[in-house]
Amino acid sequence: MTKTVKIAILGASGYTGAELVRLLDTHPNTELAILTADRRAGQTLGAVFPHLAQVKAPPLVSIDDVTAEDWAGVDVVFCALPHATTQAVIARLPEHLRIVDLSADFRLFDTDVYAEWYGGPHKAPELQKTAIYGLTELDRERVANARLVANPGCYPTGPQLALIPLIESGLIEPDDIIIDAKSGVSGAGRGAKEGLLHGEVSEGLHAYAVASHRHAPEIEQGLSRAARRPLLVNFTPHLVPMNRGILCTIYVRTVGEADAGTLLSKLTVRFQGEPFVKVLPKGTLPQTRHVRGSNLCLIGAADDRLPGRVILVTAIDNLVKGAAGQAIQNMNVMLGLPETAGLALQPIFP
Repeated sequence: MTKTVKIAILGASGYTGAELVRLLDTHPNTELAILTADRRAGQTLGAVFPHLAQVKAPPLVSIDDVTAEDWAGVDVVFCALPHATTQAVIARLPEHLRIVDLSADFRLFDTDVYAEWYGGPHKAPELQKTAIYGLTELDRERVANARLVANPGCYPTGPQLALIPLIESGLIEPDDIIIDAKSGVSGAGRGAKEGLLHGEVSEGLHAYAVASHRHAPEIEQGLSRAARRPLLVNFTPHLVPMNRGILCTIYVRTVGEADAGTLLSKLTVRFQGEPFVKVLPKGTLPQTRHVRGSNLCLIGAADDRLPGRVILVTAIDNLVKGAAGQAIQNMNVMLGLPETAGLALQPIFP
């Protein structure tokens, strides 16, 4: 019988922390051992998230109050802290722990690129060299052997799953990619921000961080690795007045006689048997409501009216496949557990 895996969640009072708890509560092999949330230390999980009041969980504590003895009883750490704080925290953790980091701190291989986009030097460059970028379906073997997995960002997940196999197979022009991305407001976190008030975001739609979003270099890193040369992409995110979901509409130029059917055939073969990546029939395009609450990534495609161009569309739940769900998927691979454990949830509709 598989032993019970003891889990610590650092930053358990945010949306991602709550999703980790919700999903892990259905996992047959895990037990919550430590939940940290400095501003909420001393409170119960149910006081912070009433919808999780029935979950068996320890009280929230400050990370500074976690002792060496406490860490000795933990197997896996999910780090859901803000960027620029995670590096120093993970560097202090005991060596026996397996770690999945949901912040941006270990996603970029080049620490100079990190410093450029995140406003300061990387605080654990030696640890960065050991981190594995955890887009599970595309790097499962390395994830399995990793101590530290950098969980992908929410925006980069869908586009990389759709584009990397097509770039590797030479079916699209890698220098002519446009990604139009739209996300629900939970992607901005749970902290109080004026720009996320109901009166600021409801009944409207707007682009933000135009030509300057921090997920652009993460996407470019993955696509450049596939092309084996540096690439730049046109990536523009938009904020949509909904709680969950990311829809990416991706415009590509094909090579030779390739069309939407060709691209879908390649993706279908590449993701055959994958439990969470589903390629839809030609002309059927995914919607965020089709993935809500699930760990699915749906990919569709249609021929553009412009000759030689195809429109790809991807949909994920930003809090699940874009964060907590993919993190648990990575943990399952790291520990040799069934990859779908804790994640076999169908989408919620309506």
